[in-house]
Amino acid sequence: MLSFEWVMIIYAVLTMLFILFAWRLLDNPFELLLKRIIPVLITFLLCYIYKKISNRFVYLLRIVFQLYMLIWWYPDTYELNKAIPNLDHIFASVEQWIFGCQPAILFFDNYPQKIISEAMNFGYAIYYPMIFYTVLVDYFFRKSEIEKIMFIIMGSFFAYYFIFDLLPVVGPTFYYKAVGMERISEGIFPSIGDYFATHNECMPTPGYSDGIFYQMVESAKAAGERPTAAFPSSHVGVATICMILLYKLKNKVSFILLIIPYILLSMATVYIQAHYVIDAIAGLITGVIFYYIFASIKINNQ
Repeated sequence: MLSFEWVMIIYAVLTMLFILFAWRLLDNPFELLLKRIIPVLITFLLCYIYKKISNRFVYLLRIVFQLYMLIWWYPDTYELNKAIPNLDHIFASVEQWIFGCQPAILFFDNYPQKIISEAMNFGYAIYYPMIFYTVLVDYFFRKSEIEKIMFIIMGSFFAYYFIFDLLPVVGPTFYYKAVGMERISEGIFPSIGDYFATHNECMPTPGYSDGIFYQMVESAKAAGERPTAAFPSSHVGVATICMILLYKLKNKVSFILLIIPYILLSMATVYIQAHYVIDAIAGLITGVIFYYIFASIKINNQ
């Protein structure tokens, strides 16, 4: 079993315990348990196949499977944290106190131009491709360290997911929709308790609606977006980790190639109203922290 696979298994076990503890508060606890058992069994199966057929293709398959399953685990955080009262009224209030406004509203209002809208949506859409690119570049250019690199990425992802499981913050696109823009513009941020346990409507992404990247973001939202995972921004955090990994690879082409998309992604989290500014800042800080935490943990002979 590879170290990054153990990270997934540990997360599955910890959240199983949470499900058992909060059984009566969850809608489909048995289904949630099953959703953990399936990827664990597939992981064991891939491990067994690799022992029988030890080649680079099967090893890469083990990597790709865990990366792909990150999409599977994301909406699952909503199923767990909706049992806890929503906290957006606190985060929106802090945002207002720090900036004297809601930047998620003013950012688009001041920059509604088509080219800026598409640039922001491009940045947001490149999140998962950036992660896959980082892993593949490292896989081909420093194969001996790929397990450690995957351990850092997977460990950081599940650290974020565990926070999201216990911290129900949904972000502006959901909270503004639930409260109403009139009250938000007046600086009124009411507590809405367990509203999102039964509602998952969000506002349409602001911007140039006929844009290619705008449509990509809207399609992704329609397919898997849930009122969850706002604080801290894992988009900013994991993207920051990817940039650190590429920098340490000393592959200037890859680092330079992604630096502008990384900046656009970080800005886009606020522009498309997925996050408060404090979410993005916290994502940057925790991204650096998680990188050094998981990079410092020794695995195998490293």
